Amino acid sequence: MSIYAVKTTASQERTVADMVMNREESSVHAALAPDSLTSYVMVEAEDASVFDRILDEIPHARGLVEGESSIVEVEHFLSPKPDVEGIAEGDIVELIAGPFKGEKAQVQRIDESKDQVTVELYEATVPIPVTVRGDQIRVLDSEDR
Repeated sequence: MSIYAVKTTASQERTVADMVMNREESSVHAALAPDSLTSYVMVEAEDASVFDRILDEIPHARGLVEGESSIVEVEHFLSPKPDVEGIAEGDIVELIAGPFKGEKAQVQRIDESKDQVTVELYEATVPIPVTVRGDQIRVLDSEDR
């Protein structure tokens, strides 16, 4: 079994993946539309001939990329990356969600097991540690840079 890349319209990857799977083709086994890969859907199928039949009927599907891939080439898309990866203690961050949205803060602690970061707000008159999820912050300045 091989994995094929289907070219799609930008921001329509999930729609195309859903439509491919809803076709109920026996030779199509799975479809993957990772967030980090724009304009492509990875489809596991027995052979490429099935795409000749289904791609013309699926809106936003632009065509099949020549060649095939193996599971080894796409397995890094299958495991989620932790939200706190790339954040270090002492980094300057901006809160992008929650009650302190738009505030700047400095990272005090990182809890990778819970995917949480404890920050200290800059503008606060009294230093208050605030614990937020890793996806609620954006790194502005890193000590590593």
